[in-house]
Amino acid sequence: MKYHKLALTFAAFATLAIGQAEAKTRLTLANSLSADHPTSTALQQFADEVKERTDGEVTIQLYLNAVLGSEREVLEQLQNGAVDMTRVSAGNLENFDPIFKAFTLPYIFKGEDHFYRVMTGPVADEVYGATKNSGFVGLTFFDSGARSFYTAKKPINTPDDLSGQKIRVLNSNSSIRMVEMMGGSPTPMPYAEIYTALQMSVIDGAENNITALTIGRHGEVAKFYSQDEHLRIPDFLVISNAAVEKLTDEQNAIIKESALHATESFRTIWDKAVKDATTEAEEMGVTFVTPDQAPFRAKVMPLLDEYRDNPDFGGLLTQILETE
Repeated sequence: MKYHKLALTFAAFATLAIGQAEAKTRLTLANSLSADHPTSTALQQFADEVKERTDGEVTIQLYLNAVLGSEREVLEQLQNGAVDMTRVSAGNLENFDPIFKAFTLPYIFKGEDHFYRVMTGPVADEVYGATKNSGFVGLTFFDSGARSFYTAKKPINTPDDLSGQKIRVLNSNSSIRMVEMMGGSPTPMPYAEIYTALQMSVIDGAENNITALTIGRHGEVAKFYSQDEHLRIPDFLVISNAAVEKLTDEQNAIIKESALHATESFRTIWDKAVKDATTEAEEMGVTFVTPDQAPFRAKVMPLLDEYRDNPDFGGLLTQILETE
């Protein structure tokens, strides 16, 4: 009888242990960027904080280098529950709600400080919930850096310097129109093809943030970086509705707070990455120039005026432009 009771006790303990194990929640987080990218560093901090603050009840597994697919493919996995969270560009989110198109327009932000004021204000709450009917919502944002022109043979000091220049752009209508209005010849192509296209003079230049010169090694074939800072497209960390529903209110609050903390840390991480990339690019022989942004802004103002009347995102665009 004693042994029988002891066996029952062990069985009860085992059942309890299994129940506790099942209570733990493991979430997947996909990021198409490399492990050494500043965003990946911030996301790892986010995962570590969530694990610590939930006493290990919620763990987040990072999958980097697009091992789970492209940003668009991962968003589809998010909708069917195969992935719980992902870091994604606003440019890819416009496929799920047109409000995100506002972020792909040139010169909507006056600079980095203005960007952070806008993205930590009422605009954030509006866009975070915009995709709820698509199966996911926003948690926080990350700065993907100011995009500027970089060229192989001559710097871009004024819009006139873009005349006759074939510039690789994102495959979006607003990016194509932006370069056209500035006087260049927009050439959409995949990011992976830029290096060879510059090397073989298929294109004369491209536009991206400074880290493209180093991480992408584009500084080996493009020797001028003109800091006109025409675009600053944010990234967003999003979570599936299904993942939100399987967490407690307290756990969801911890995830939200930890995500915001990651954004705060990311700004410092990113600023250092930009400084390091600038130094490395200069060592690669890249010359940096800082043109007057006013002539570039003037060229694209008709585009912004046109989109202010857009019923899908004109209100958000006006709100961003009028934020001091």
